[in-house]
Amino acid sequence: MTFFNGVLPAALVAACSMSLSQASDWPQYSGPNKDRSTSEKIPDKWPETGLKQVWKQPTPDGFSSFSVGKGIAATVFFREGPNGRQETCVAYDADSGKELWAVPFDRPPTYQGGGDSGAGDNGGGDGPRTTPSIDGGYVFVTSAYMVLNKIDAKTGKIAWTKDLAKEAHAKPPQWSNAESPLIEGNLIYLCGGGQGESLMAIDKNSGNIVWKGESDPPTHATPVIGTILGKRQVLFMTQTGVVSVQPEDGKVLWRFAFPFKTSIGASPVISGDLVYCGAGYNVGSAVAQITKTGDGFTATQLWRKPGSDSGNHWSTPVAKDGYIYGIYGHTKFATAPLNCIDAKTGEVKWSHPGFGPGNVIIADGKLMVLSDSGSLVLVAADPSEYKELARAKLITGKCWSTPVISNGKVYVRSTKEGGAFDLSKKMAQN
Repeated sequence: MTFFNGVLPAALVAACSMSLSQASDWPQYSGPNKDRSTSEKIPDKWPETGLKQVWKQPTPDGFSSFSVGKGIAATVFFREGPNGRQETCVAYDADSGKELWAVPFDRPPTYQGGGDSGAGDNGGGDGPRTTPSIDGGYVFVTSAYMVLNKIDAKTGKIAWTKDLAKEAHAKPPQWSNAESPLIEGNLIYLCGGGQGESLMAIDKNSGNIVWKGESDPPTHATPVIGTILGKRQVLFMTQTGVVSVQPEDGKVLWRFAFPFKTSIGASPVISGDLVYCGAGYNVGSAVAQITKTGDGFTATQLWRKPGSDSGNHWSTPVAKDGYIYGIYGHTKFATAPLNCIDAKTGEVKWSHPGFGPGNVIIADGKLMVLSDSGSLVLVAADPSEYKELARAKLITGKCWSTPVISNGKVYVRSTKEGGAFDLSKKMAQN
């Protein structure tokens, strides 16, 4: 690992500590608990008329999700700017939907390579894929070309810009960057550099690179952070597989080989001492058992299931009580099922079709699933059977983004529109 700027021990401690994000915020892609979950209470029953719209705005093109914090809801989409059609980070008042500011990125992206066939074709791009992160009064967001921006959450003024293509020889995969900044303590974690500098941590205050190392090519997956066997770890999903490192210095703790073909969009999922990973393009899924001897860690494959029906195209699953809940299948637009998988054995406990490649989170101990056609579905996290609790059609357009919950509202978006809907306890009483 290469170190920079003499990081002080206090900074290292801060980098390892748990974030104190308020439970009522969803400040980054993986949520307040960094595992796509929130403990915020939500009602089990919804009105027959659906969820009341609080506000709605056009969000033309893009698979970026909302992040909500400091009173704003931020996302990224295409907008006409001084240099033509540009990816733009836009912030709205989280309660009213009033646009507060918009920051266009340096140049219009060109999404190249492949494209899915049929209804989900995105050979032409469909727009930005990265979700902003909100921390300490600032919005952090990466562009299609791995340019990291720090933006004042109140004013929209850029505090600093870090061009990782120049400083770490970053080269995004085909269809450009989809990775969202992972923030904990004072550090931002990203994968995308060149030889010997692929994995990196950046000081969120100064923008300086604190450490960088390894040579693993990036995927489209956002890194995750969690505690395994008493040790805080950052997990990167690279083209070689999962790489776990120490947050404070980037020292590799363990590696788990996993096949790469075309793209991996789903992040690794931590379930106790098990780590799940899945991918489309006929790759499938696998679980690694993590063991510890002294200070050393080892990852051993517990099971592996090849094939597109056993993998996640780009939808990251969630883990609860030893089970994996996620959307499975490749290019199964409008039909992909929500599955419950036993994390230890890979056994499918149940499968329910009709979601398409949307996304799932855990809210108040229940599953919140956004279908690719804009239906929000509440499902019991019960491995014995599929139990649907509530359903509401909220928006139109292609919904390949993640629903988020904050302060009694659920925020959703598509390639056409996005907005906030009432999900408070008071709503359930009306």
